[in-house]
Amino acid sequence: MPYKEKELQKIYYSIGEVATMFNVNTSLIRFWEKEFDIIRPQKNKKGNRLFTKQDVENFHVIYHLLKERGFTIEGARKKLKENRDDTINQAEIVRRLTSVREFLVSIEKTL
Repeated sequence: MPYKEKELQKIYYSIGEVATMFNVNTSLIRFWEKEFDIIRPQKNKKGNRLFTKQDVENFHVIYHLLKERGFTIEGARKKLKENRDDTINQAEIVRRLTSVREFLVSIEKTL
């Protein structure tokens, strides 16, 4: 039986890694951190931000509201306060549909 290496799961992400995930500047990540109370990164002794998987998922929701749906900062804050679960579910649905579309486009290209 061949040896299978386990996939490594990161526990913390740097601000640069998070910015790269969303194709935005690190300054925008810092700004969103100040504006939305659901983002609470830990900081190491040097003061570097360390984002958890939960923080990254919250960034997905914020990105969805601000960049994809066109909400203002205040509107996104209000939406998260009123219907947080619905908003998270909608963002997850959009993310899954996008990945399905990318998969179908790649199949089309191979045909």
